[in-house]
Amino acid sequence: MDLQVAKWGNSLALRIPCEIVRRLGLREGATVQAQLTVDGGLSIRPSAWNRKAFAHELAEAADAMPMSESVMEQARSQARY
Repeated sequence: MDLQVAKWGNSLALRIPCEIVRRLGLREGATVQAQLTVDGGLSIRPSAWNRKAFAHELAEAADAMPMSESVMEQARSQARY
């Protein structure tokens, strides 16, 4: 499959076809590893999932969202039977 190199700001970019994106499980903002092969080719692979980095991001997100009153408790207190 031939890909076209295009200008993106001051850099160059490759547009990855949606079929390949789906098969690799990539999403916008995903990290990939690029390596030059011995024969001068380019190998692009999804980066391995970093469990510690994900846990750190999750903890930061949880800290940014303080706990509030339970929605169920609020609904029960206002319920009319």
